[in-house]
Amino acid sequence: MSNYLLIRHKVRDFSMWKTGYDAHLPKRIEAGLTEAHFFQSNSDLNEVVILFKAEDLGRAKTFTESVDLREIMQKLGVIDKPDIYFLKE
Repeated sequence: MSNYLLIRHKVRDFSMWKTGYDAHLPKRIEAGLTEAHFFQSNSDLNEVVILFKAEDLGRAKTFTESVDLREIMQKLGVIDKPDIYFLKE
């Protein structure tokens, strides 16, 4: 059985956000997250949806609740409250 984390949010400037998102990869690896799919909305390229495979849902939840993630999201221009889902296959 596989575990997943799905995150959807809007950003102010996709190019700036994507550069910072890519630089944050070591933190995602540390949390046991592997990007499985990355999407941009067809109607708004500043809306992103990311599906991660999660080694452990507890670690994934800790990551999503971390001060580090909140700070980096704010710094990179996330402009709405992210939708976060923990999923099992």
